[in-house]
Amino acid sequence: MSINATRDDEASVSSKGKLATLLRLFKYLLVYKKEIAIVLFIMGCIVAITLINPLIIERAIDVHIANKDMNGLIKLGVFAVIMNIIFVCMVKLRIYIMSRISNNVLLTIRQELYEHIQKLSFSFFDSRPTGKILARIIGDVNSLKDVLSNSVTTLIPDFISICGVVTIMLVKNYKLALASLISLPLLIIAMWFIQVYSHVRWQIHRKKSSNLNAFIHEDLSGMRIIQSFTAEKETEEDFDQLLKEHRGSFIDAILLNDAFGSAIDICWGLGTVCLYYVGVKMIGRESVPIGTLLAFGSYISMFWRPIMNLSNFYNQLVTNISGAERIFEILDTKPDISDKEKVTDIPEIKGDIVFSHVSFAYDKDTKVLNDVNFHIKPGETIALVGPTGAGKTTIVNLISRFYDIQEGDIIIDGYNVKDVTIESLRMQMGVMTQDNFLFSGTVKDNIRYGKLDATDEEVIAAAKAVHAHEFIMKLEKGYETELKERGSGLSIGQRQLLAFARTMVSMPKILILDEATSSIDTHTEILVQQGIEALLKGRTSFVIAHRLSTIQKADRIFVIDDGGIKEEGSALELLEKKGMYYELYMAQFKNI
Repeated sequence: MSINATRDDEASVSSKGKLATLLRLFKYLLVYKKEIAIVLFIMGCIVAITLINPLIIERAIDVHIANKDMNGLIKLGVFAVIMNIIFVCMVKLRIYIMSRISNNVLLTIRQELYEHIQKLSFSFFDSRPTGKILARIIGDVNSLKDVLSNSVTTLIPDFISICGVVTIMLVKNYKLALASLISLPLLIIAMWFIQVYSHVRWQIHRKKSSNLNAFIHEDLSGMRIIQSFTAEKETEEDFDQLLKEHRGSFIDAILLNDAFGSAIDICWGLGTVCLYYVGVKMIGRESVPIGTLLAFGSYISMFWRPIMNLSNFYNQLVTNISGAERIFEILDTKPDISDKEKVTDIPEIKGDIVFSHVSFAYDKDTKVLNDVNFHIKPGETIALVGPTGAGKTTIVNLISRFYDIQEGDIIIDGYNVKDVTIESLRMQMGVMTQDNFLFSGTVKDNIRYGKLDATDEEVIAAAKAVHAHEFIMKLEKGYETELKERGSGLSIGQRQLLAFARTMVSMPKILILDEATSSIDTHTEILVQQGIEALLKGRTSFVIAHRLSTIQKADRIFVIDDGGIKEEGSALELLEKKGMYYELYMAQFKNI
């Protein structure tokens, strides 16, 4: 069971600092150094044109208009038009290049995240709903687009613009410059106060978004159950509650974010008032030309507009940096099960398996297996029976090394499973469970999933071996029939037969059947048993079954209970002992 349910907030991500997270994010941009250099050059030209425009206005008023120089004014106007056409073209080019770069970076991050998640152990997926993982792959990655794009197109150019504007203003008239910037300390105080609380609120909103996403995913996956039990009203109430929490967390976060804009507007207004107050007082007394005053009016706008842009960027940063933190948290999660250094590929498996004093627990408090010992010879078929939760599935999961044991050793053909690569081990195993997943695609593609390079003849042969060929040929397009998600439209038994064919085509060296026939009706099971016998022949196999009729031909039967093997032997030997297996057998067949 998931330790973090759909309605529970995820644990807070251990923050390594916004700067460290941002620098790590920016490393993805370094792959595109040439393109970013071009963008920075373009932005430099854009900034230069922006800074020159007020000087053109000043010269037009104070020189050409004042001296009635119409010829010079026209030339200056033509120059300004050409320069600003170049400005517009450069802006369009900058947007195009940065959009391409940011989208490519998002693809890279999403691909890395997906590939890393595929390597994580079962314990990672056991600990959280699927919807919360999807929220990180989709929503959190998408949230980084504006941060990546604006980090180049806003952060650097606007910072240069501010420095350029302040320099020009101080050179032109330091008194007017100081009057224009008098409200800047007020803005710094306001920004510090807002950012302290804003990041925490956006982290909470991300958690609420994950909860909502996880609930929707779970709700849609279980729609048949919901409708069967007419539980629509209850799920609507749960959805409404999660939606209110999501909306409330967003409102709390955005209200504080919006305060940035208000603080800047107030400071901008104060700076403008001070500029014109000082300017008007100085006109006539210290001879400040009208053109210079108008140029300062433009420059103060050019100062505060980048400040506004930077505040918006900072808002995006505060808003979305929590998404980056959540992404990097998963990327930093180490798989519980991974290859050690200097491991080797296991050669072609014969199927000799030894459990030596194996103990295992999913958590520290409860042992599922305790000091389990057995030796399986190549080609043996071993049946595992016992009550639910006794540890049958755990044993086969340990053979495939889906989990690592705490004590003892598991040896296959003389190799400790921890000393060989996981890929070389698992690729020689075939696992069939009672809940087999079918992918969207053709019947042929689903069977071929067991062996991606299988020929059509191999696919058909595998289907015939498990008696799936007959029903497949009755489908609309036979092997080319498109299956819906999870095989919707097929009966449970038909889905199980396709999963058998998928396992058959892989020709595994070790075969694991975990309640593999539980969903097949008795008539179909008789047909499938013939296919299973062919599948079991010549390979080591483990069969977990509650239906004891399916394991009568097993070489040995292990009765699992209370963390260990209580009985061992053939079906006849165990019946003669009249122990646990005998009781299970009689309980199942006494009414037949």
